[in-house]
Amino acid sequence: MKWDLDSIFPGGSESKEFAAYLDKLQLNVHTLNEKVTAFVVPEQASDSKEFEEILQLLQTVYMEVSESGSFIACLVSQDVSDKKAQLLQSKISQQFAEIQNVTTLLEQKVTRIADDVWNEILQQPFFERVQFVLDEMRTQGKEKLPLEQETLINDLSVDGYHAWEDLYDRIVAKISITIEEDGEEKTLSFGQASNKLSDTNRDVREDVHYKLQKAWKDQEDLTSETLNHLAGFRLQKYKHRGWKETLKEPLQLNRMSQETLDTMWKAIENQKHHFVKYLDRKANLLGVERLAWYDQDAPIASSQSTVSYDEGADFIVKHFNRFGPQMAEFAQKAFNEKWIEAEDRAGKRPGGFCTSFNDSKQTRIFMTYSGTPSNVSTLAHELGHAFHQYVMDDMEYMNQSYAMNVAETASTFAEMIVADASVKEASSKEEKIALLEDKLQRSVAFFMNIHARFLFETRFYEERKEGFVPAERLNQLMEEAQQEAYQNALSEYEPEFWASKLHFHITGVPFYNFPYTFGYLFSLGIYAEALKSGEEFEQNYISLLRDTGRMSVEDLAKKHLNVDLQQSEFWEAAIQLCVKDVEEFIELTN
Repeated sequence: MKWDLDSIFPGGSESKEFAAYLDKLQLNVHTLNEKVTAFVVPEQASDSKEFEEILQLLQTVYMEVSESGSFIACLVSQDVSDKKAQLLQSKISQQFAEIQNVTTLLEQKVTRIADDVWNEILQQPFFERVQFVLDEMRTQGKEKLPLEQETLINDLSVDGYHAWEDLYDRIVAKISITIEEDGEEKTLSFGQASNKLSDTNRDVREDVHYKLQKAWKDQEDLTSETLNHLAGFRLQKYKHRGWKETLKEPLQLNRMSQETLDTMWKAIENQKHHFVKYLDRKANLLGVERLAWYDQDAPIASSQSTVSYDEGADFIVKHFNRFGPQMAEFAQKAFNEKWIEAEDRAGKRPGGFCTSFNDSKQTRIFMTYSGTPSNVSTLAHELGHAFHQYVMDDMEYMNQSYAMNVAETASTFAEMIVADASVKEASSKEEKIALLEDKLQRSVAFFMNIHARFLFETRFYEERKEGFVPAERLNQLMEEAQQEAYQNALSEYEPEFWASKLHFHITGVPFYNFPYTFGYLFSLGIYAEALKSGEEFEQNYISLLRDTGRMSVEDLAKKHLNVDLQQSEFWEAAIQLCVKDVEEFIELTN
């Protein structure tokens, strides 16, 4: 249940091979900088050879900095007290800022290429393969500030922006609570304590919830600083670029339109009453009038079956195989080659993720596995991410940079396969109810919890434009967003959620929320297609995944699913699959 990082760079944060790799990266960045600085804007298409060489080197540099960042992220996650890894994290942030500066210079030069010359260049074989990304680069370059100012932003971001996320990570590492278990006192890290929120005993859940709430309350002066300052940095950048809409950057990064986002949320709001019925029924089954925040992940069975890690792995591989042999073979490879860190131990960071090692053509998955059916689903989710990268490994690196919303599509599709199979293979009515409820927990997470995050963050950013938003007001904004998103279905909420949820403090991706819901519903559309398609599905699915880095989500949906994401029909149909789960749950629990 421990991953193997030595096959990438032996020796952990003391690795000599990794140090040499960083030196090579630095040399390549220096060479790239020289080439881009000397690059003369081509006046005719035949002068594009130098441009192609620069782009090839740019791909290499981004692949190497991604490889380095992934390795450091794995080191920090497996041991939050690894001081050397934390120093390396700062070093790679500095390196990334340098690369961004070079990229910004190249963008500025690309915008000066005449339109007719540009169109001719794009007809050449290499440029044609990466046309979408190049057009995107040129468009975004025109929307940015002059080179000197963009360079200054990138340089200042290391200590004035990304450092706030680093500080938040240090705060999380120090969060712990003490509980009594089997007559003994136990100290739990934040990640370990979070797992207790799905305990069968309500007293345990309540105790852990309030202890965690107090722990975050004690840190709210610091966490409100991290949140306010990284948001303030973003807003100042937007202001100087003349960007009036806070959602401009997240929508741009996700290659989707405001119309698509609005249509998706509207469709969800129209159907939320079904999920309120589910929450009411669950409250009834748990013997409470209304669910509290800490009851959401509670199992409804008095005892919950556990699934060993090997059993979970076998189940995933078996059911991936129903949809295609390549997915199953890949999952088996990930287990066999120890690409997964799943051990339940102290010192690990909370949550789960999948990260790609593009240069090594490998991935690594991080989670804490404690044997719940939900853990099996999480494992399948992360393997879906990994498979997405796997099918793109042979493509131009520029075309491998897919947005977060479509990244969540592959993962959620894989999760759906496993969750659906679990329900269908249940050995008893009670087990079927429990597994169906596990699926519904995810629907509520995507339609209500994520919506609350989106509402909170949207309103927080509007208030932050006027100045610092204190912790007390953040608590108020969060609770109001949760009440609205859950349609007042809960008896109490979690006002400190803005502090405890890592996603609000991530600097790499603004608005780390709505892409999850997009991916969930988009994957439901793909899943419905899979059930109809039969044997030819996997190849069609792989074709869709390979296009995720080279077109907008609207074009992707039109090409592969023949649907219009700016119309409600697709979203309504996808939500109805979840509504059927509610109806079945209500019927089974009458």
